Amino acid sequence: MKSKWIGIIALVVSLVLIAVYQQKLGILPSLFSQAGAPQADSLALAKANEKFLFGINVTGLEIIEGTVSKNQTLATILSPFNVPYQLIDEIAKKSAEVFDVRGIAVDKKFTVLTSPNSSKAEFFIYEPNPAEYVVFDLDSAKVYRAEKPSELRKREIGGIIESSLYTAMVAKGISPELIDEFADLYGWSVDFQSLQKGDVFKVVFEEKLVEGQVVSVSGIQMAFFQHLGTPMHAIPFEQNSQLTFFDQNGKSFKKAFLRDPLKYTRISSRYNLNRFHPVQKVYKAHLGTDYAAPTGTEIRTVGDGTVIEATYSSANGNFVKIKHTDTYTTQYLHMSKIGRNIRRGARVKQGEVIGYVGSTGLATGPHLCFRFWKNGKQEDWLQEVIPPSEPISQANLQAFNLKKNEAIQRLALIDPTVDDRLLATSSSKKTE
Repeated sequence: MKSKWIGIIALVVSLVLIAVYQQKLGILPSLFSQAGAPQADSLALAKANEKFLFGINVTGLEIIEGTVSKNQTLATILSPFNVPYQLIDEIAKKSAEVFDVRGIAVDKKFTVLTSPNSSKAEFFIYEPNPAEYVVFDLDSAKVYRAEKPSELRKREIGGIIESSLYTAMVAKGISPELIDEFADLYGWSVDFQSLQKGDVFKVVFEEKLVEGQVVSVSGIQMAFFQHLGTPMHAIPFEQNSQLTFFDQNGKSFKKAFLRDPLKYTRISSRYNLNRFHPVQKVYKAHLGTDYAAPTGTEIRTVGDGTVIEATYSSANGNFVKIKHTDTYTTQYLHMSKIGRNIRRGARVKQGEVIGYVGSTGLATGPHLCFRFWKNGKQEDWLQEVIPPSEPISQANLQAFNLKKNEAIQRLALIDPTVDDRLLATSSSKKTE
């Protein structure tokens, strides 16, 4: 009996060994393959075919895209998709800290994801700007904000001025925001009202792109301007825990005041002790500098300070007056309206919007009349010499020189006669 069982066991082992050998040769399928393999393959295939939108698995959902029409609200958008008003009200309240639904604006994009059978909305996605979106999960009544996948692209652009800085830079595809920053940077070194044909600019900056569209500019990384043959390099360097631009001689571009109270604009009338007044029709002193600009253009304070007047008078119209130090005071006239929270006693920071261009008071058209006091006396702002910030210290000189040499070499490679160089982009940010 015992020998019989030994024979059976030997036979079984032999059959298994033969089967394994045949499986290795591809004659038989693996004896150890799982019975659920076809099901696992199906799941893997289904997963590979899943579709995601705004980080949401939209496989099997209906996707309805649209733009906000005039007077549309969250309620009027969602009501046709079988969303009860009570739920809309609940989610509107919950979203307050993430996104105020009262801010839903005309022509902004939105997407509704619905169940294919009931046409009931499961998600509402609103895009307040090209870079972000807000998800309203209607099943869980949750709201969250997220960013779209993006990439950073570095650009190096140079150009030669034929008429104006603005025209030359726009022709190279530079945004108005960056032009304003460039003008602020060089404002105390160059009179942009008297540029010469043949002046040269170069600038290095970074753009953020979403879906191929530029949504923001990081700011100037380094720059160059040549006016009347004089080169001026703007080199970033951190000193005293603050990143500042210095020229090739180690002098700071930063001043206590911005050069202009408006972003890049045109001076229409200068300080003049005997100017013919266009409204009063008499010759009298014009103790300010006029900047021509459309109604509603933002007016910014040229420096930190305290508001000492924010009111209206028949001659000045709406105006704001700011004390910066015991030495300097500035005034901004003919505003269409004074900025929000700008009132007597308010503290303001350099570049802060304090009002908007208008033509109130004695004015023939929209412009800003800017006035400047030094030690209690009105002076010609355009002739004033403002002390610079601290230059490169002796302790930082060696490190600065290394940074300077690197920047000068890099800027020298930019050819202002050709199109800009698009450098390598960073890896895209993924949204899951």
